[in-house]
Amino acid sequence: MDKRIDQIIANLKDVYDPEIPVNIYDLGLVYNVDVDDNDVAHIIMTLTAPGCPVADMLVDEARQSALIVEGVKDAEVELTFDPPWEKSMMSEEARLELGFF
Repeated sequence: MDKRIDQIIANLKDVYDPEIPVNIYDLGLVYNVDVDDNDVAHIIMTLTAPGCPVADMLVDEARQSALIVEGVKDAEVELTFDPPWEKSMMSEEARLELGFF
């Protein structure tokens, strides 16, 4: 795996939804991270709800998480609601943190 992808994922684990004390990666909001041959990072992510009041902030922070990685020239974040997010997409650690066991 491309080391840049690993670093982007590590950076995404520092992005938190202000209403939920778990990072967006462990929440299961990030569906895919890739870096193409032109050194452009592509992140496909969702939100816990389509009307999320901090959507713009989370998308921008996800983009910035990729842009700060050495060797990434640009970053694009695609927001999707297909498939819609559900609690089962969270990591085990996130479910423990939020008391979903």
